[in-house]
Amino acid sequence: VQLVESGGGLVQPGESLGLTCKASRAITSSFSPYTMAWYRRVPGKERESIATITNRGVTDYADSVKGRFTISRDNNRKTVYLHMSNLKPEDTAVYYCNRVEDIWDWGQGTQVTVSS
Repeated sequence: VQLVESGGGLVQPGESLGLTCKASRAITSSFSPYTMAWYRRVPGKERESIATITNRGVTDYADSVKGRFTISRDNNRKTVYLHMSNLKPEDTAVYYCNRVEDIWDWGQGTQVTVSS
């Protein structure tokens, strides 16, 4: 399985951005039943989980993004999405997705930079 994240870019504070993560070459049974998550990593810090979504669509968020970020998934497309609104400079990071358990090899991630 190859995880391919996309949609990052440079935005100003307060703007929105949508990220996409596709699990290419994954079979349905290796994607649909699993809780998926978006993670982010700032240079010099550990990668942190910021949003999760179960196979039934139940979501959970880190306090730092709650109310601003929305995770969703399309099992048919084996894709996870992250809609980010009211972005702040502290959201600047490389964003990744992966399963929460039985983690696949990490993708390249997508850089999000929030700066005026």
